[in-house]
Amino acid sequence: MEAKLSLFSAYENIELAEKVLADLARSFMDEEGIYWAAMALREALANAIKHGNKLNPEKRVLVTIHLEEERELRITVEDEGEGFDPSQLADPRSPENLLKEHGRGVFYIRHFMDEVSFGRSATGGSKVELVKRLSRRST
Repeated sequence: MEAKLSLFSAYENIELAEKVLADLARSFMDEEGIYWAAMALREALANAIKHGNKLNPEKRVLVTIHLEEERELRITVEDEGEGFDPSQLADPRSPENLLKEHGRGVFYIRHFMDEVSFGRSATGGSKVELVKRLSRRST
């Protein structure tokens, strides 16, 4: 099962993507799993909109949500920005960063999902792929 979204760079579109995720995942994941996957999606989209596309409403964010029953949830978020190097991100756990109000998104994404990888999108922007392994649901 798969959904592909092409969203304008506006924060209100994050809720639409979360709803699509929840609707697709409801048959395969419990509410807690959906919640954490949606939080990771929210952070990835906020980063793509703010940092990637620089809040330019004309630029798009591409989202692919792919579910393989009883196997995995795979979410891809691509922006049309200039890209970034994730190894240059500051560690939010460092003493000098503990009180900062930003800089935790990627840290959270890595903790909410089983696999996170970064690369370049076809447009030259950033591409992040999030994977959550699924276990068989008891009915």
